[in-house]
Amino acid sequence: MLRQLEGSRAVAEAVALCRPEVICAYPISPQTHIVENLSQLVKSGELSPCEFVNVESEFAAMSVAIGASATGARAYTATASQGLLYMAEALYNASGLGLPIVMTVANRAIGAPINIWNDHSDSMSQRDCGWIQLYAETNQEALDLHIQAFRLAEQLSTPVMVCMDGFILTHAVERVEMPDQESVDAFLPAFAPRQVLDPDEPVSIGAMVGPEAFMEVKYLAHAKQMHALELIPEIAADFKEAFGRDSGGLISSYRTDDAETVVVALGSVLGTIKDTIDELREQGVPIGAVAIKSFRPFPLQDVREALGHAQRVVVLEKALAVGVGGIVSANVRMALAGIQLHGYTVIAGLGGRAITKDSLRGLFADAVADRLEPLSFLDMDWDLVNGELARMRASAASGPHAENILRDVGTVAAGPV
Repeated sequence: MLRQLEGSRAVAEAVALCRPEVICAYPISPQTHIVENLSQLVKSGELSPCEFVNVESEFAAMSVAIGASATGARAYTATASQGLLYMAEALYNASGLGLPIVMTVANRAIGAPINIWNDHSDSMSQRDCGWIQLYAETNQEALDLHIQAFRLAEQLSTPVMVCMDGFILTHAVERVEMPDQESVDAFLPAFAPRQVLDPDEPVSIGAMVGPEAFMEVKYLAHAKQMHALELIPEIAADFKEAFGRDSGGLISSYRTDDAETVVVALGSVLGTIKDTIDELREQGVPIGAVAIKSFRPFPLQDVREALGHAQRVVVLEKALAVGVGGIVSANVRMALAGIQLHGYTVIAGLGGRAITKDSLRGLFADAVADRLEPLSFLDMDWDLVNGELARMRASAASGPHAENILRDVGTVAAGPV
């Protein structure tokens, strides 16, 4: 059924259709509307049987999800930003224990300085914690990916993050196709846990493992992710057959068949990238895009096949590895090892800075002409940066960067001279 819904509401209803038995939540923007909507569905009885657990922190939310999943319940939670960092220890426990928890990450910047707007710093910081990471381009895809995520998690017995851009998607009202309960039930079997705590058949989950077996246990987590490279496209194909929509998978390509320049990105920015590519195509510029849907596991072979024919690749990413530069681009370079082409990393949209078609047109023109530096920052105000660097050189007591920059742009009143 086509409905006009806020992204958070669409995700909440999709999760409810998957019949979770335990939902544990601690509110943090911009994911709060998701768990609020789920709490209302539980309270009204529309989602039943299901226990909604209000917890005191994000660490507690993941801990409750771990306990629920270990007892054989289908478990779900959601978080963002500092909340994801707060549950980091428990994230490793969930994946290390092989528990099929599904979690929404409403992507948001990490402080300091404090910032509640979108980028991918939070989920990227946990890229190696053992969770599968799927990235949604639209609210329809966010809805669809949650349904696929439960099936993927439970087939592999490993946890899955569905990442959607905070505010850009979570708070956007769009038309989505909401499936009915019967269709979701047919696509997603009842949860049959691979491991379960049962007093009648005692077993240890989370035993101490020493050097004699730790490496082997960790390898098995890696093996599950390698298996996911096969399962993710299979589940996406089954989803298309059941619901009539292409959604999910490992990657998707846009106008790349004859593209000499290919832009790689994740998440909602791909909509703006595709619009810009369409305009450039009308001018005869051979450019295309590749959307990475699965960042963990990273589809090395698929990326290599999609990009190997290009003359240049521009990786546009909304996170910064301080001291190195790109995160996604490091994985892309691994995929393209041995292939000679021009590769560029562009950091964009940090802290919610708008990525506009005007900026992208200029960026892509520079890329096509090979005028880009290996690492560049889209729409950086270099006057502000250089002013602060000069201030640091002039005084050992130059003060905090954030306050100085805000004063320079006139956002806060200047202090005493």
